[in-house]
Amino acid sequence: MDAGIDERPLTLEDLTAWFAEGCKPAHTWRVGAEHEKFGFRLADHATVPYAGPAGIAALMQGLCDRFGWKPVMEGPTVIGLERDGANISLEPGGQFELSGAPLADIHKIRAETVSHLDETKAVAGDLGLGFLSLGFHPTISRDQAEIMPKGRYDIMRRYMPKVGNLGLDMMLRTCTVQANLDFGSEADMIAKFRASLALQPIATALFANSPFTEGRPNGFLTSRANVWTDTDPDRTGLLDFVFQSGFGFETYARYALDVPMYFVKRDGRYIDAAGQSFRDFMDGRLPALPGVYPNLKDWIDHTTTLFPEVRLKTFLEMRGADSGPLDMLVALPALWVGIFYDSAALTASLELVRDWTAEDRAKLRADVPKLGLNAVVAGRKARDVAVDMVAIAKRGLANRAVASDAVNDETGHLEVLEAIADSGVTPAERLLEKFQGDWNGNIAGAFADCAY
Repeated sequence: MDAGIDERPLTLEDLTAWFAEGCKPAHTWRVGAEHEKFGFRLADHATVPYAGPAGIAALMQGLCDRFGWKPVMEGPTVIGLERDGANISLEPGGQFELSGAPLADIHKIRAETVSHLDETKAVAGDLGLGFLSLGFHPTISRDQAEIMPKGRYDIMRRYMPKVGNLGLDMMLRTCTVQANLDFGSEADMIAKFRASLALQPIATALFANSPFTEGRPNGFLTSRANVWTDTDPDRTGLLDFVFQSGFGFETYARYALDVPMYFVKRDGRYIDAAGQSFRDFMDGRLPALPGVYPNLKDWIDHTTTLFPEVRLKTFLEMRGADSGPLDMLVALPALWVGIFYDSAALTASLELVRDWTAEDRAKLRADVPKLGLNAVVAGRKARDVAVDMVAIAKRGLANRAVASDAVNDETGHLEVLEAIADSGVTPAERLLEKFQGDWNGNIAGAFADCAY
């Protein structure tokens, strides 16, 4: 169905079928990597405004002029860039995000990430700007963050305080690294969804990299993960229904239908429908647009406003990790490719979490932001589960045997996670050691040691 042409009333079957369109044969599976980063002025570590001679708009123009990116417009405003299947976009507080092209292997993911960082640093350096590799901004308050000029962000900013205490922090002060992966069938989607949801808090612990708020330690190893526990209960969490008998594409579609809306986009304009029901929209009874029925593009837009730890579209999005330095940006997709794209590894991952209850999963998610790899799940330390998880992913990557240059497979991209799991010490704990040691309690050290 064409998202913009077929205007007949949508049915539940239509909504479900869109998710099912993601089913692909294994030889066509790809991986997409995304990461966000905080911009700052080199001179004083201040945040970067959108406008001005050294603002984000100037940065994007420089990437267009020097490296062939094309602007993405919202009315007269440049809100992103695109090139060769990849996109650069702006998160609400000015976080600069790369959404990479769907690529065949982790070697290509690393090359894409290195190229993006090199290009960005080349232009940013001329503007006196740098970028931080952390999961939560280490210095700014909410009031110091500038909202980017995208229509949906104004709607979200008004709505967030109504449904949670930390939603504005999520919008303005967090950065993540994500991976998008394919599935072959409904059964394959179910297996991957269950394995990744259960193991997502372990990944969160491995990538914990946000221990500072407004210049001081905040009591968390991943304050970004803590923010998601009080953002909006309607659209976040571990989705226990995924583990229940009978789960499938239709179950997820029904869940998405019941998540309150944010907006409808018509003629390039965002219409505030925050808190309203997509079910009412399907019946022509949406208060924001009475008598109007949604098309498939409206449904696709709505699914992007759901924020569970793993999100289903026509692929699965792994959403539970703090942003970090280059090796970590590559390790996240490597971890999930190793688990998802080898059948033995996927089976082993499901076996690893087979006996965990809903209560076990919920407690693990609640404990990881403060305890990291010292959290406990079903009687086992998270660190021990992490060792097993990384080992499973490594075997999966070895079985894929995707070579590049002088290496025989993709396993080297997991070395940084092996070191974290084996030591039991998260990146956040290393940063806290620096804060008390080399930095002498001065958060300015982060702008040197945590810059790309």
